[in-house]
Amino acid sequence: MLNLFINSVFIENMVFAYFFGMCSYIAVSKSVKTALGLGAAVTFVQVMTVPLNYLLNQYVLAPNALGEGVDLGFLSFILFIAVIAAFVQLVEMIVEKFSPSLYNQLGIFLPLIAVNCAIMGGSLFMQQMVGTEINSVGDSVVYGLGSGIGWWLAIVMMAAIREKIEYSHVPAALKGPGIAFIITGLMGIAFMIFSGIQL
Repeated sequence: MLNLFINSVFIENMVFAYFFGMCSYIAVSKSVKTALGLGAAVTFVQVMTVPLNYLLNQYVLAPNALGEGVDLGFLSFILFIAVIAAFVQLVEMIVEKFSPSLYNQLGIFLPLIAVNCAIMGGSLFMQQMVGTEINSVGDSVVYGLGSGIGWWLAIVMMAAIREKIEYSHVPAALKGPGIAFIITGLMGIAFMIFSGIQL
């Protein structure tokens, strides 16, 4: 399980290995405080939805799961998105209730977690790893936690760097998303060092 966790945080990081979740990653990474909040929300949704989608995959969607000759695998996208949307709605209500300032800072990006490709990617990658690296609900929880923490780590690092470069001279043509994409590419190259680790 530790191997799966380290692999999902560093080696197969959703942002730096697959560039998933880039829309909210670039838009919300202007402040560390906001990045911490969104990262926590994404991690919570990953930890809750990946295991639920694992159970759906194993006991509903898998061939012959509901009966001989019944294969509902074609419904996986729809069911996974429904589970994700339900948990995003829950997170949105919790954040609005307990941290209205964070809710206002995140704005439209909080409900857009439902269509964040990093969240859907976590469930789809889990589906591909069933039978090899993921063999239980516990494994899927570890994978969801690792992929969520990996995304959280990426957005917080990016926000910290962007806060620091506010005081640097950045050419006008690169200000905003331009320099953010360059930094993300460099961080992705730096994270490639982990790909040589054999666990």
